[in-house]
Amino acid sequence: MIAGIVNADLEPIISISICGSDGKIYTQDAIVDTGFNGWLSLPPYSIAQLNLRWKRRGRAILRDGSECVFNVYEAVLVWDGDILIIPVDEADSEPLVGMSLMEGYQVMVQVFENGRVERSKVNTV
Repeated sequence: MIAGIVNADLEPIISISICGSDGKIYTQDAIVDTGFNGWLSLPPYSIAQLNLRWKRRGRAILRDGSECVFNVYEAVLVWDGDILIIPVDEADSEPLVGMSLMEGYQVMVQVFENGRVERSKVNTV
């Protein structure tokens, strides 16, 4: 089980570990966003710091119906003891963990400031 905390804005925060191009592992706090069906989004300065490899352009339809075009990079993530190679969407926002990365996990959130966030793998038979 991995634990996090709910911040003052009632956002569930967990720490993620990303490998930079220098081989070092960097820890970054990220918001678990159930409305984001991607893997992970990071702001441009984090992508530059990690020196992530550009892969392609992406498109998304936002909640207001407008279209957004963004860069997609590739990152190596240490996730629950496993090494994953995942797409990372560039976004001018706080880092977000999306539902594609959370697939196969259960998340429990105590929705009050300093509440616990617990993420655990779901055993499917």
